[in-house]
Amino acid sequence: MDEIIYQKIQEKLDEIEEKENVEILLCVESGSRAWGFESPDSDYDVRFIYVRKKDFYLKLEKTRDVIEWQLDDVFDINGWDIQKTLRLLYKSNPTVFEWNNSPIIYRVSDKWDSFKSLLNDYFDVKKGLYHYFSTAKSDYRKHLSGDKVKLKKYFYVLRTLLACEWILDKGTPPPMLFSELCKTELPHELLPVVNKLLEVKMKTPEMGKGDKIKILHDYIKAEFEKIEQIINSTETVKDNSWEPLNKAFLQVIAAEGEKI
Repeated sequence: MDEIIYQKIQEKLDEIEEKENVEILLCVESGSRAWGFESPDSDYDVRFIYVRKKDFYLKLEKTRDVIEWQLDDVFDINGWDIQKTLRLLYKSNPTVFEWNNSPIIYRVSDKWDSFKSLLNDYFDVKKGLYHYFSTAKSDYRKHLSGDKVKLKKYFYVLRTLLACEWILDKGTPPPMLFSELCKTELPHELLPVVNKLLEVKMKTPEMGKGDKIKILHDYIKAEFEKIEQIINSTETVKDNSWEPLNKAFLQVIAAEGEKI
């Protein structure tokens, strides 16, 4: 990563902590850069999880649980309160797992460890499958169903379908890196096609539209049919408990003499 960009992100995180009176527990890259198929002009999707002082959580009125810090051509920076994060984790929200699995970490606190060890216990296979399958279907309908297709959207559809295959194979949250998903889950005969397309994307600010790539379309359609059948026959079996999450949350906000 560009050292100047990295330092700017660190400065912005320091500014957020000071002005918002929070401690950042985890901050990562979450978009195409974390997936490993960014374009030269891709922005930085910076996502963070933060905690406030204990008294903040004892208020009767409803309190804001997100910080939207910056959105421009270079940076997209926003974060979630730890309470919001844990409530979404209880529901097996895939975004929480993705942030935790990001290969690009800008900042992490020792306090995050108490939450990190709990994550996989709250992963639900059906919810994970449904999230990635729905995302793939949506991107396909919007960008790959016409006579001419947005070539870069092949990566978005393939990434989410390969994430489904990872979940089916391993029963765990999928990795963020597209290359890791391809290495593990993509049929060998598709690798040359995908690698050639990837090389073009990472060198070109805007790939534009082109003709459909038949071998990829055939694979995508077969995956849609297969995964939809599996989802329809899969039950949600997790019987989650709030207890571990409550305990970890209380330990963090009750900490004495810490940064916050």
